[in-house]
Amino acid sequence: MKIAVSGKGGVGKTTLVAFLARWFADHGKSVLAIDADPDANLGNALGVRDISQIVPVANMKELIAERTESVPGGFGGFFKMNPKVDDLPDKLAVPCGNNVKLMVMGGVKKGGMGCACPENVLLKNLVQHLILGRDELIVMDMEAGIEHLGRSTSQAVDCLIVVVEPGRRSMETARRIKELGADLGLTKICMVGNKVRSDRDKSFLLENMKDYAFLGFIPYDERIIDADMMGSFPPALGPESTKGLSEVAENLQKMVEDL
Repeated sequence: MKIAVSGKGGVGKTTLVAFLARWFADHGKSVLAIDADPDANLGNALGVRDISQIVPVANMKELIAERTESVPGGFGGFFKMNPKVDDLPDKLAVPCGNNVKLMVMGGVKKGGMGCACPENVLLKNLVQHLILGRDELIVMDMEAGIEHLGRSTSQAVDCLIVVVEPGRRSMETARRIKELGADLGLTKICMVGNKVRSDRDKSFLLENMKDYAFLGFIPYDERIIDADMMGSFPPALGPESTKGLSEVAENLQKMVEDL
């Protein structure tokens, strides 16, 4: 199963990714969690004590130069477009408890570099290998877009989950993400409603996003909000939050099994 999670900044996608990783691990799956958001905090949410020790792949200049045969920190010139990456997950993934490992991709600065810089080439080849060549359950925490996905990898993703909260800006971001995904050939795109305070909020999302399939709804929970602000996962969840998150995971598993 290969899952990508996106949404407007602050909607709670990292919390959802961390929960899904733990939930599937608790259900016997070997999980590789990928932090593909330049504002990386999935490690904190997964309980990594010293996140500063994890170097994002995009910042590994010597590794990038070696694999792409480029000049460290430079741009332009010639470099390999198909660098060796199949050994990197086993070398770079950090254990995060029972059956969960984490890789942090990092962001690529675009100013003056373009999209075909060695860093981006390595990241895209690495993501392609993760999606197409690995046996683990992959769950990716994306930025507000699908920057790290290309056409071939997008078509192999089992589901793109877009986290949306009751609000116009969040819904507009969700619509743009769905359009980007459709352009790349993603056929299974689902929503998760978060920070839902009442049946009115749920109805608001359903009425304004009638063409979108929802995997479930997560209630507004101060513990989740506070933990998300701290870049961590709440030490305890209320019964309604646990129920909502578990429902999302169960519906996701059923949907992918039915594909």
